[in-house]
Amino acid sequence: MRDPRVLVSVPHARRAAMSALWGFAARLTKLLLDAREPLIGQIKLAWWRDMAAMIASDPASLPKGEPLLAELQATWAGQGGLDTLVDAAEAMLLAETDEERQAASESFGGQLFTLSGGDEAGGKRWGFVWGAGVEEGEREARDLLGHAKILAAPPRRGFVGNRSLLMLDRWAAEIAANDGERHLRSEGLLLLRIGLFGR
Repeated sequence: MRDPRVLVSVPHARRAAMSALWGFAARLTKLLLDAREPLIGQIKLAWWRDMAAMIASDPASLPKGEPLLAELQATWAGQGGLDTLVDAAEAMLLAETDEERQAASESFGGQLFTLSGGDEAGGKRWGFVWGAGVEEGEREARDLLGHAKILAAPPRRGFVGNRSLLMLDRWAAEIAANDGERHLRSEGLLLLRIGLFGR
């Protein structure tokens, strides 16, 4: 979402909130990528879960000095739901089976799209590609990409008024279709086409 090619399609009044939300998702993703021990990862995720609760119920009490918290305080104060991303990230951290990884990936993508103004079903494909990106095992990552590859495209009605999420879903489909290999030129043309014409 924070890619300028996507963010430009977000209404100006919502850009700061969307940038903060997807910045939060990026921070949780980095936490998973950096986690050497699940217990340490859980401790860090618990801190972010506490911060999400404070953003919803007592934003004035948030710690100072953390730029991302300041962004979230400015744009998400009094709103709930951020904790659902933390829960999905923790589920991914602790997943031991293919089914658990699939469920956690779907949940992370679904909750993130819901918080972005879309619906949960619209975020599944993006979630699978996200899960493949954070999964260390090659077989496990390919399994998640395979699910993204065969998943039917979400109904367009779920993206009405939210072209940025349509761009992200179709971008995820392009990456999955190429088995995770990146083709930056064709991806850029895809984003340009959807940004201009909505399809």
